[in-house]
Parts: sequence; C-alpha cells; structure tokens
Amino acid sequence: MRGYLNKWAGGFVVAIAALMPVAALSAAQVKDARVWAGPEYTRLVLDASGPLQYTISQKNGQVVVELPDSSPSRDFSDPSAQGLLRGMSHSRLGRGMQVTAKVDPASRLKSFLLKPNDDGNYRLVLDFYPASHAAEVAGDVAATESTTAEVAQAPAARPVAAASYSNPTHSRRVAAEQAAAMLNGQRQVVVAIDAGHGGKDQGAHGPGGTLEKNVTLAVARELAAQINRQPGMKAVLTRDSDFFIPLAQRYRIAREHNADLFVSIHADAFTSDDARGSSVWVLSPRGKTSEAARWLADRENRADLIGGTSLDDKDDSLAKVLLDLQQGWAMQASDVVAGNVLKALAQLGPTHRGYVERANFVVLRSPDVPSILVETAFISNPAEERKLRDPAHQKKLAEAVMGGVRNYFESTPPPGTWFAAEAARRNGVQLASSTRQSSGQASVRDVHKVGRGESLSSIAKQYGVSVGALKNANQINSNTVRAGTTLTIPAG
Repeated sequence: MRGYLNKWAGGFVVAIAALMPVAALSAAQVKDARVWAGPEYTRLVLDASGPLQYTISQKNGQVVVELPDSSPSRDFSDPSAQGLLRGMSHSRLGRGMQVTAKVDPASRLKSFLLKPNDDGNYRLVLDFYPASHAAEVAGDVAATESTTAEVAQAPAARPVAAASYSNPTHSRRVAAEQAAAMLNGQRQVVVAIDAGHGGKDQGAHGPGGTLEKNVTLAVARELAAQINRQPGMKAVLTRDSDFFIPLAQRYRIAREHNADLFVSIHADAFTSDDARGSSVWVLSPRGKTSEAARWLADRENRADLIGGTSLDDKDDSLAKVLLDLQQGWAMQASDVVAGNVLKALAQLGPTHRGYVERANFVVLRSPDVPSILVETAFISNPAEERKLRDPAHQKKLAEAVMGGVRNYFESTPPPGTWFAAEAARRNGVQLASSTRQSSGQASVRDVHKVGRGESLSSIAKQYGVSVGALKNANQINSNTVRAGTTLTIPAG
C-alpha cells in the first residue's frame, strides 16, 4: 500500500511509516540516491533494502529527510545537482541518518513510498514541482489525500535554516557548456556496458572452473576502455568490480545516464560440451508487449520519462501509442546494432546460429534505450572456455563488439553528437559552431544539454528562437531530440 501526505505551506512536516506498522519496521539500509530532471518536475529517489520510517520537512529552499532507523550503505553517495535540486548531502543522526537537499525555494514537494519491484528495493520518491505547477499539483494532492491510509502524524519539526542556491539558468548553461566543450560542441554518445552476473551470482561454470562473472567483467572492462579511447564515445559500466546488481537495475542505470545504447556481456552454457559459437540477442515481441503492459499499469513507470515524455498525464490510449512508438524505435535500432555486432563476431569465430536471436531477457526491457545481449562463447565448451580465459582473446571479443557498435553510430549518428558532426563534414555540410569559429562571427549564442522531458519547441521557446533555426543549427531533420543531446543555440 502506498501512503501520501502533502502540505503546501512555506514549511511543513510529514512522517510516514509506509507498508508496515511502525513496530514491525526493522533497520533498512539506504543503498542509493538518484535524480533526474525535466521541465515539469525533478525527481529524487532513495533506494532502500526495506520499509522506511521517515520524517520530511521543507522550509526556505531546504528539504530535510530524517530516517531514524536507517543507515547508508558503504558505497552510498550523494547525487549531483540537477533541475530543481541544487545539491544533496547526508549525515548520521543518532542511530539513523539524515538527508538534506537544497532545492528551489519556490518548489513544491510531493512524496511517496513504493513497494519493491524486480530489484527488491523499496523506493522513497520526492518529486519537486516548480511554482508554475503548484496549483495543478496541489489539486492532485487533494485528490490523493482523500484516499490516504496508514499515515502517522509527525511531531513538530525543528526549524531549518534557509539554504543558499545558485542561479538555475546560469548553472544549467555552465553545465551545458562544459559538456559541449569536451568535443567542440558535440556531445559524446553514451554506451552502457553490463558485465553479466557478479557477486553472489556467479553465472555459468566452465569444466575447468572458469566463472562467467569473471569473464564478463574482463570483457566489459576492455570494451569500456576501447570505447573511451574512441572520439565521440563514452562508456558507463553497470559494475566495475565483483558485486551483485539486480537485473532490472542494470537497464535503469543505462536510462539514468541517458545512454544511447545498452550492451550486456555474457557467456553461454549448455548441457552438452560440444555446443559452441557466439550469439547476439534482442528483446522478443512478446517481451515488448509484456513490458509495455507493466509500464502502463505501474504508477511510477508512467510518471517516468519515456524518450523524454511522461505518460502520467496522458490517457491510456495516447500513452499506449506513445510507448509503442518509442519501443518500436528502440527495438528497430537494437536489431541494427545486433546485426552489426554479430557480423563482427563472425570474423572472430563461429556464431551459434548465424542470425540475431530474440528472448524476453530482463536486461533488454528498457523501453527507450536500444539494447543487445552478447553471448561471447560457450563457457561449457572446453576449447571455448580456454579462449574466454585468455586476455588476448578477451580483447579480440571487445574489439569485435566495439566494431559493430561504432559502425551503428557511424551509419545512424544521433543529432548533436560527434558522429553527426563527422557525417555532416563527410557530406560537405558546415556546422553552425564551425562557422562561428572560422568566420569569427557570433552565429552561436549558447549551448543547451537536453534534459528528460524537454522538446525542440520548449527549448526554442526558452531561448527565443524558432524551431526551424534550432534544427538548422544542429543539422536535425526530425521533430524529436533525445535527452542528453547538446544543442547549439543560434544567435537569431
């Protein structure tokens, strides 16, 4: 059961023991804090190992979350500022912990606790809405309060000092400029690399004792190193050492980093030791349909942003169409990448079937990030197991995957990226940023990194330029733009 309580005064306090009676609560570990921002609201999520007893107070630009029975995990870290969140810190509070978030003083808070899903974590969600959305959100709050259950009233909160905060427009512009400066105004494509298994999940075992989790990590690290050496590309590892990550959390990491592609590395196994060859998998149509049903049915999923758009405020028919379009694009892109990678792997050795295979693997279920799963070889085959242990062969595997991935971005470059700029130069098109540098004229006024939920029209309106001028300056042919893209803002 979900509990909601929200007050829209200058300062307020909420205390909730959600999902279980207070007496039954045991100490929960706060494992992670993550944030993303869009034009409609900014979301901060605390992932915990169990139900939380917590108190929330907000006053003068500062939100304090007290968790008297919880403690941070060893690798817990504070997320960086985004959107309405100006920064976050955490500290010990007796036997518990306290989280302090600096926010826009005019923002309004909506909070709720969600039950575990596939990853087994409870999630405390704090949504911050700008002042312009206050009336709309307040109406929604009033409706939810009428059905609230299991809500415990809190004692009065201690006064909280007002927090200082930076100018949001300046911070956003500086962040975009820093991102753009990495490659002369073109952002890097982000590839999320998932080393399969890890920690308590050892994966398959080879006849010689080789563990799949060790092979996948070695190949993933090598692939990440090769990607980071390639201009215009950046790698994000779901794990960089031997620890366990729930399956659903793996593709969420890719989405949180605005990844352009998700690649999961595995090693196959079979009861017969003569099975051999690599293979590449994408999500099956059945998996696409079942995942769409889950996203449309779950409240948090609908509030999340799919391809930069929230489904939460759409009726069921429109939400279904939008989700289907985004999933269709992601699956089509996945097919292309998978085909490229399989061809590259075929140059290295035999493939298991010779065509891209389909299955409902959990890690492939991201609705808006093209995703593939690579089975490098059969670890159950003694000859292939020996190769998988060999660092030289691991490097060749990474090179093959890298070749297929790079070929995809070269043939289908995302707008605003280094690959798009290179494609434009090959076609004899001079970019607006290059025009400014060569002519000395101020044809480029600013740069803007696209956040989740933003559109070309909203960005054009923000800077007072036309959508056509924005598209021309960035060599964009479509009417959509992906989150994470760095756009050049023309002078007029």
